[in-house]
Amino acid sequence: MPYVRISLHKGKPPQYLRALADSIHQAMTECFAVPPADRFQLIHQHEPGEMIFDRDYAGGPRSGDFTLVAIQTGRPRSAQAKAALYARMAALLAASPGLAPADLMVVVSDGEMDNWSFSHGRQASQLPAEALKS
Repeated sequence: MPYVRISLHKGKPPQYLRALADSIHQAMTECFAVPPADRFQLIHQHEPGEMIFDRDYAGGPRSGDFTLVAIQTGRPRSAQAKAALYARMAALLAASPGLAPADLMVVVSDGEMDNWSFSHGRQASQLPAEALKS
């Protein structure tokens, strides 16, 4: 049950935002074996001056379309799965909505199930394994 936060500058049309979210989720289903219905994403659009980033650090050059994708997972993924995710996400986002690969930054954080409560105030680690598909 990954949780995804997508941060970008304000001003993109709804179709762009949906394509962004859809491409990110597709990469996660393909590379992290996330079930298609297991989708929790928040899009944060920032005013000018609210996103501060190095336009050239470890890649670049980044434009005003810079997008940061922060993924919190409920279980660790292998280095190979993460590498596949980064590459697939960059390819999918370049195709739709047209995000340049230099403008994509992805951060994956692994967590223990004790750090999650999905509903009813119950700790996720206390749920039956079949309830936790991804």
